[in-house]
Amino acid sequence: MSGHGTPIPMTSHPCGPLSGVAEVPGDKSISHRALILGAMAVGETRITGLLEGEDVLDTAKAMRAFGAEVTRHADGSWSVHGVGVGGFAEPEQVIDCGNSGTGVRLIMGAMATSPISATFTGDASLNKRPMARVTDPLALFGAQAVGREGGRLPMTIVGAADPVPVRYEVPVPSAQVKSAVLLAGLNAPGQTVVIEKEATRDHSERMLAGFGAEVTVEDTDEGRVITLTGRPELKPQVIAVPRDPSSAAFPVCAALITPGSDVLVPGIGLNPTRAGLFTTLREMGADLTYENERTEGGEPVADLRARYSPDMKGITVPPERAASMIDEYPVLSVVAANAQGVTMMGGVKELRVKESDRIDAMARGLRANGVTVEEGDDWWAVHGLGIGKVPGGGTCESFLDHRIAMSFMVMGMGAQAPVSVNDGSPIATSFPIFEPLMGGLGAKLERA
Repeated sequence: MSGHGTPIPMTSHPCGPLSGVAEVPGDKSISHRALILGAMAVGETRITGLLEGEDVLDTAKAMRAFGAEVTRHADGSWSVHGVGVGGFAEPEQVIDCGNSGTGVRLIMGAMATSPISATFTGDASLNKRPMARVTDPLALFGAQAVGREGGRLPMTIVGAADPVPVRYEVPVPSAQVKSAVLLAGLNAPGQTVVIEKEATRDHSERMLAGFGAEVTVEDTDEGRVITLTGRPELKPQVIAVPRDPSSAAFPVCAALITPGSDVLVPGIGLNPTRAGLFTTLREMGADLTYENERTEGGEPVADLRARYSPDMKGITVPPERAASMIDEYPVLSVVAANAQGVTMMGGVKELRVKESDRIDAMARGLRANGVTVEEGDDWWAVHGLGIGKVPGGGTCESFLDHRIAMSFMVMGMGAQAPVSVNDGSPIATSFPIFEPLMGGLGAKLERA
């Protein structure tokens, strides 16, 4: 499937129990960062478990365009021969980041403190997303950005010839912004400092340290203070990418709402800055357990077992948890529709500027399938009907958003009537094996 091509209408039919082992793809956030930092190291970085979705493949192409040698091997592993910090070459062509906000923002940061220029574009969804949140702090280093009105792609970044270190307080919780500033700081002299009031996913800090950068993290009265010393020589690494908790959310949530289900999702990354959904589901009464807990590549990992959970209750999700589960609210709202009572989700303004306005997209689709939703600028509430009582029968617009499309496919599995989406093609950007994986568990997904 392609998020850039012909629409693929899809329908999810009510199904019997889901059972088996769901081997979801590698973590998208870690995959992006492994390619980018591998390209900024000196020598060969080897990567196993890389997510081979379109978003990550676009980042691999971009690293080649900046001069790194990126190779996929026959056994599915990848190698990156890096060019060193400050060693990026100027790309000859426009860098197309497809659907990936993470990819484009991190790459902008990585090249912004080198004396080169690069022009970035993406698909229709990405070209609507705001980039000023990244280009504003990059300007403090000395980089310049010229784009469309509202700070949107296509956009050219002119890297700083003489970058200066930056002290930057992130105005809204965003791991992408934080990571872009830290990557820019790699080729700036002295210390670059990022302050975040609310902790966001910390894969960049962990991986920077793994590659040999001098990075410290301190919790203070100001917030979480990350200090990076610039111009290190990054050392190549061997990276095993854990499986993606955001992808695991779909088979997990499907099992919870489909009678008789018992699904095991092995090897899922449980970084505490990413595991908010699973905490929330357990608070709702989900039968979700962690098995074989361990540490792999500096990241906590476990096997998740999800069983049908007919007695889940609506809860108020703490707003401070939003950063640790921001991509999972769409599929959480599907579970909330199958719970008893109201699930309130606040502090989620960031959902308005994702691949789509995810609050609006989910509210429209839930209502089209018989579920009552209330919403505000930074909150929404789903009135649960109880397990098996979601009418279904509606067609939802995916708005070129992979998580919206997959969430409604999950809803159809436990609804009374089939649920359809107008376009399932964006699913390939993050979860290219979604259809065969869910079909193998017992789901009934159909392309129109």
